Amino acid sequence: MKKLLLVIATALSLTACASLNQARLMQSGAKAMQALSITDNDIKGYVRQSVAQLDAQNQIISSGNYVTRLNNITKGLTEVNGTPLNFKVYKNNEINAFACADGSVRVYTGLLDVMSDEEARGVIGHEIGHVAMQHTLNAYKVSLFSSAAMDVIASTGNTAAALTDSVLGQLADQMVNAKFSRKQESDADDFAYSFLVAQGRNPYYLAMAFEKLMSTSQNGTPTQVSSIANLFSSHPDTQSRINSVTKKAESDGYTRPAK
Repeated sequence: MKKLLLVIATALSLTACASLNQARLMQSGAKAMQALSITDNDIKGYVRQSVAQLDAQNQIISSGNYVTRLNNITKGLTEVNGTPLNFKVYKNNEINAFACADGSVRVYTGLLDVMSDEEARGVIGHEIGHVAMQHTLNAYKVSLFSSAAMDVIASTGNTAAALTDSVLGQLADQMVNAKFSRKQESDADDFAYSFLVAQGRNPYYLAMAFEKLMSTSQNGTPTQVSSIANLFSSHPDTQSRINSVTKKAESDGYTRPAK
């Protein structure tokens, strides 16, 4: 918010420059002012549209073992900090899962293939943590404000302006591949730890999930190795995460599960 105000102030201060392109200034100012008026609910509305496009583009598994497992893993998870949660499985060999600001959580079959239910629960807890702490909401805001969508919104003066499938698709791709800061990733790890404890689960499983990812990154298929590299590109060092969770679990009196 402060950055947007600074942009507006800077733009207005430049009006004294004779060489300034006034049309571009007015357009920039309109976009900045429109961005300031967009609420979190407006953002979530656009997120829902992007999620709908992702769902249409991917093969959603509606029955069978994967769905049974996901239902078991997420049983009782209906909301986080007032945001309703919904879960679906994408048939995709990549090892991935992501959560969106509207509470949509998507899990790839590739992740369920290499992890136990308990380990997958830890990963899903991590993704839900990004929603709870509004990391996903803020990442989508950045993508929206820097996209062609703001031209549409500013030109119509309507924060609920309809966006093209192309723009929604670009925002959807950025949402799936969102990069969070190392602190945000560490905070999401802490959330996942507490999430498991609150569910009466052994938080050691979070460390075991990281171990599984590290092992697969070294011995998995090319698709698995590539997807894990992308998944962890902005994360803290995997071994450090394992050590951190293990130390905390031992301090809290937990013992490592047999499997």
